[in-house]
Amino acid sequence: MTTPLRVAVQMDPMESIGIAGDSSFALMLSAQARGYELFHYDVRTLAWKSDGQGGGRVTAWAAPVTVQRVEGDHFTMGEHRTIDLGRDVDVVLMRQDPPFDIGYLTGTWLLERIKGETLVINDPVSVRDAPEKVYVLDFARFMPPTLITRRIEDVREFQREHRDWSGGAIVMKPLHGNGGKAVFKVDAEGSNLSALVEIFNQTWPEPFMVQPFLPDVSLGDKRIVLVDGEVAGAINRLPGEGEFRSNLAQGGSAEATELTETEQEICAAMGPELKKLGLVFVGIDVIGGRWLTEINVTSPTGIVAIDRFNGTDTSGMIWNAIERRIAERAAT
Repeated sequence: MTTPLRVAVQMDPMESIGIAGDSSFALMLSAQARGYELFHYDVRTLAWKSDGQGGGRVTAWAAPVTVQRVEGDHFTMGEHRTIDLGRDVDVVLMRQDPPFDIGYLTGTWLLERIKGETLVINDPVSVRDAPEKVYVLDFARFMPPTLITRRIEDVREFQREHRDWSGGAIVMKPLHGNGGKAVFKVDAEGSNLSALVEIFNQTWPEPFMVQPFLPDVSLGDKRIVLVDGEVAGAINRLPGEGEFRSNLAQGGSAEATELTETEQEICAAMGPELKKLGLVFVGIDVIGGRWLTEINVTSPTGIVAIDRFNGTDTSGMIWNAIERRIAERAAT
C-alpha cells in the first residue's frame, strides 16, 4: 500500500490478553511493523447517531494504541476519543471473543452500516450468518454424525443409533460456545445425561450439539487456518493430562503437523465459499485427519503457534489479503 492503513481493532481489553499466543496481538504487531495506525475499542462503545440528512454515522470510543512484545508492558494507549468508523479508519478488525449472543449480533448489525466506506474483517454479515457450529452444517459430508436438539429423547435415540462409535459415548457442547468451555463427555449408559440436558436447557436458550465421542481426539485436534480461502498452515492440538479437550485454552499443547488428503479435500471444498463470503481469517477444526467439527469465523486463533512451528508469517498473509481487497475495491 502506498499509504499506511488506519486500523480499528474491536477486541477485549488489552490488559486481559496473553501476548504469548494471542492472535489479535500478533495481528497488531504485524500491522504496526507495516506502519499502520492502530486504534483499540470495546464493542460496547459502538454507537449510531442520525446525521440530520436521513442517514446516520457509526462511531466508537477508541484510543490510539502501540504494542510491543513485553509481558506486562505490552501496550501504550493514547487518549480516548470518538472516531467515525466509516470515515476515520480504513479497516475494522472484529476480534472480540464470543459468546455469540445478542450483544455480538448487535455489533455486526452496526458494523454492517459502514459497508462501502470501511472494510470490516471478517465481514459482519457473514460472521452473523455463519456461527461456528451452524455454518459447518453446510459441509456435513465431512462431519461425524451430528445432532442439534433440546430434547433428551432425541439424544438417547442418537446414542442408540451410534453405539458402534466408541461404544455409544457422546460429546455434548453449547451451540455457541467457544474455547472448549462446557464440553462434556457422556458415557454409553448416559448416567448423567438428564442432569446435563437440564443444565444446558436452563443455561442457554438455543439447542445444543451432540456428536459421538471420537477416540482419535487423543491423537490431537487439528486447527487449520485459511486466509482468504487458502491454507496458511496448521497445528495439531493435543489434550492435556486427564483431559479429552485439546483446546489450548483448556491446557492442550501444540505440535507441528501436515494436512492429510481428506483435510486438503475439506479445505479445497470450503475455500472458495469462505473467500466469497468475505471470511478472510478462518480456523477450522478437524479430528483424526478426517472429521470436520467447527468452522471458526468470529475470533479465530492459532496463528502464533502455526508460525512458531512452520516459520511462516500468517499475520502478514492476512494483511496482504486485506490490502488486496482494499486495492480491488478502489479499482472498481
